[in-house]
Amino acid sequence: MCPAGISRAKRGFAQGMTTSLSLSVLDLIPVRSTQSSADALAASVALAKRADDLGFTRYWVAEHHNMPSVASTNPPVLIGILASQTSRIRVGSGGVMLPNHAPLVIAEQFGLLEAAFPGRIDLGLGRAPGSDPIITALLRSTGAVSEVNDFPRNIGDITALLHPEGAAFELTSGKSYELRATPSAQTVPEVWLLGSSEYSAHLAAERGMPYVFANHFSGDSTTHALNVYRREFTPSETLAAPRTFLTLNASVADTAEEAMALALPQMQHMAKLRSGVPLSALSTVEEAAAAELTPAQREMIERMSANWIIGDAQTAASRIRDLAGQFGVDEVMLQPVASAHAADGPTTTPGRIRALELLAAELLP
Repeated sequence: MCPAGISRAKRGFAQGMTTSLSLSVLDLIPVRSTQSSADALAASVALAKRADDLGFTRYWVAEHHNMPSVASTNPPVLIGILASQTSRIRVGSGGVMLPNHAPLVIAEQFGLLEAAFPGRIDLGLGRAPGSDPIITALLRSTGAVSEVNDFPRNIGDITALLHPEGAAFELTSGKSYELRATPSAQTVPEVWLLGSSEYSAHLAAERGMPYVFANHFSGDSTTHALNVYRREFTPSETLAAPRTFLTLNASVADTAEEAMALALPQMQHMAKLRSGVPLSALSTVEEAAAAELTPAQREMIERMSANWIIGDAQTAASRIRDLAGQFGVDEVMLQPVASAHAADGPTTTPGRIRALELLAAELLP
């Protein structure tokens, strides 16, 4: 969105005008204490299908490893599964952690996904490993770890390899080696840079690429990062003006009380993670209500509850509109953080599905 567009969006929200807003989903494939990995995946497939039916714009999956509460370990595999079970929604990575993988592997995976689902694949790339050094080394077959300082070069390699004309690599012998991610590409995935600091904002602006700041877990720097990106943006062959959206954690239910009860397991989980407590599967609503927490953990939860979108449909929708106007965006990606009750079926995710339904009714055409 160009600076003039940003100003118009802000005025529209401030004056209560009807402004188009797109909604998207970020999914970590959460695993509850009552679920197996297969159950959690089935629940997320159902969520993606409902998001597709409701008119959400995109559905992204994260990359995390060796966590008992997260089944989103391999974005390309998950994207293939989810895209095959949906018909319209864009499916992508939020994101692939590039230090963990060779650029050619990523380019080949996403080149094939784009060939199978043309015009529906997003490749979100992150600079952080997102795990410990052992995991990163094990993910690289050679055991060699890609330095985060290689990120700009690796981004260039991936985008070049995905281009229909491919790339030419100069060998030490002086000869040129032609290489393509897929032999006859007709379309390419949309490549986004992701970040939780201003580093990726500078790089995305320099390369003329779309950019997303991780507001859902690092919200204090969102304004600064987006200002850097917009101010420094240089138009490219693929993008004429800055393009970004806002990420938010959201638990939305028919009542504010139910929304808080559904969000509490995830907030407790995050508080334990940040206080060094060994993690387990995500608690049910009943388990979270009975949990004993330290004063420090309770304080963390209070801060999270103030920053997350938690409430009934009208309250949540109003706050989402306000935040979209504040940050000058026309798309919001929600991580639906609701857990479930103990009696809910293991292959279902009723709280997350209900959140999408309520917000779609309030915010989508």
